[in-house]
Amino acid sequence: MTAKTVAFDTTVTATGNNTSIVVPDAVITQLDAGKRPAVVVNVNGYEYRNTVGVMGGNCTISISSDVRKTTGLKGGDPIHVELTVATTPREMQMPADFEAALAADPQARVFFTQLSNGLQRYHVDNINAAKTDETRKRRIEKAVGLFLEGKQR
Repeated sequence: MTAKTVAFDTTVTATGNNTSIVVPDAVITQLDAGKRPAVVVNVNGYEYRNTVGVMGGNCTISISSDVRKTTGLKGGDPIHVELTVATTPREMQMPADFEAALAADPQARVFFTQLSNGLQRYHVDNINAAKTDETRKRRIEKAVGLFLEGKQR
């Protein structure tokens, strides 16, 4: 089954430092994946993953500062948008030290693999955000300990 793609033209919406794409209700209906689907966003040829959110009664997709920096987009810019329903979880780079800790404890590994993609990313991002080796090691140990207790967070 091929993922649905819907294209439309609009302008980048800006509110303060936040920029977004307002997604017309008709596009959400055409995607047929719920009110807040995970999507692959193609803006003027640049692709990134995101999830449709609802803000102020409108369906929107945020445009991060990284995307703006890469594409040069700013509020008021005309854009061509293609949204494709994301059918696979976001890819995640497992840190080698976290992978090794999970490999050393099969029970923790099994628990981790049964977590949702979002919770897996939460733990990986938390570990990757550590500024020192000690903090990183402590966060890995904490995550493994939580998994052994059957706790997600």
